[in-house]
Amino acid sequence: MGVLALQGDFREHLAVLTALGAEAVPVRRPDELASVSGLVIPGGESTVMDKLSRTFGMAEPLRAAVDDGLPVYGTCAGLIMLADHVVDGTPGQRTIGGLDVSVRRNAFGGQTDSFETDLDVPVIGGPPVHAVFIRAPVVDRVGALATAVGVLDDGRVVAVEQGSLLGTAFHPEVTADYRFHARFLDKARAFSSR
Repeated sequence: MGVLALQGDFREHLAVLTALGAEAVPVRRPDELASVSGLVIPGGESTVMDKLSRTFGMAEPLRAAVDDGLPVYGTCAGLIMLADHVVDGTPGQRTIGGLDVSVRRNAFGGQTDSFETDLDVPVIGGPPVHAVFIRAPVVDRVGALATAVGVLDDGRVVAVEQGSLLGTAFHPEVTADYRFHARFLDKARAFSSR
């Protein structure tokens, strides 16, 4: 398993995947991407991540990998990177795309507006997920190809799934609840055995 390690909290994701028994490696170059059966795109700054992915020649290989069905899990900025459309992107901001959604960056406000809540996510079963939102995006539109799997009490969509892609506006890697990562690993194992 790989974690995109251009920017953001990639170390935390590497630790979670390792704790779940996966061999997890940082991914910074196209040849490293080609060797993994799944990829996590961490939280961080989506605009910086976009610029770095282009600078380091990763943008097109990432798009091609998503198009080829590589399982990818994006958290926070990673969700923005996977979205087909960013409602309030900066001029020239690009995404990898693949998720048939529109997202809004920093939808809940700045750093001081970060919050935590319990979220029912029936597709992963068990008790509610304790969701940590840090300068988080929100999914404004869920297209026909994607499915909302996590919704706040006020109706805002904060977790989506589409085939081998998974995205959350929150950060499971900073909690002790690894069910989203486990769901991602199931997708990656299915992909590698095809």
